[in-house]
Amino acid sequence: QVQLVESGGGSVQPGGSLRLSCATPGNMFSINVLGWYRQAPEKEREFIASISSSGFATYADSVKGRFTISRDNGKNTMDLQMNSLKPEDTAVYYCNLRGRRRYYSIESDYWGQGTQVTVSS
Repeated sequence: QVQLVESGGGSVQPGGSLRLSCATPGNMFSINVLGWYRQAPEKEREFIASISSSGFATYADSVKGRFTISRDNGKNTMDLQMNSLKPEDTAVYYCNLRGRRRYYSIESDYWGQGTQVTVSS
């Protein structure tokens, strides 16, 4: 079973910062893309940011310039630095891994359990 563990969520005032971390398995055959998604109450899950195995990062327009995604392949971790947070950033944030568990596996998506981020004054 592929387990992703998020940490770093919490409550912060508007304009504040939080850093989310995701611990990824160290025994995957390959990890293609790592990413973050979020889901606010009564809304669909939406893409936030992703980073490829070569370090190429992509961001949703809503977070571009405020959030920074990074990954450390040696430590099997991925981080999301969130600055200038707004109330509309309030959501449950999910870590996503797209990769192959074994050499014979098909590429699949795996998800963490989610961590709550609340931005409120």
